[in-house]
Amino acid sequence: MSKTLTADDLKATFDAFNRHAIEDVMTHFAEDCVFFTVAGDHAYGNKVEGREAIAKAFQGVWTAMPDVQWADHEHFISEDGSRGVSQWTFKATNPDGTRIEVQGVDLFRIRDGKIVEKQAIRKQRPPVAA
Repeated sequence: MSKTLTADDLKATFDAFNRHAIEDVMTHFAEDCVFFTVAGDHAYGNKVEGREAIAKAFQGVWTAMPDVQWADHEHFISEDGSRGVSQWTFKATNPDGTRIEVQGVDLFRIRDGKIVEKQAIRKQRPPVAA
């Protein structure tokens, strides 16, 4: 019997994002997962493939924006367990000292209780003075 990913599992993942705890963040990601970033050279942002590369990308955000938080996060799983959605507010200080605060979502594809795709989408808003 395959494991089912729950909304509580997604909540725990985002709580780990906010603690910058990479081991805990990656708990529910499959080895062959794909992450589509919010920005990049393509219509879909950039594509990061594999658990190790995705962990490195997440750590890069924490390095560039040490105070980053995904606040007010809420999570939903489809009835068949194959899709998930997380809504959040991204809050951080950019390296130039300006602040960013925007709402966004992650769309997840799930297989056997593991995240196999994370599609990050967020509002675009000019940075504000600190």
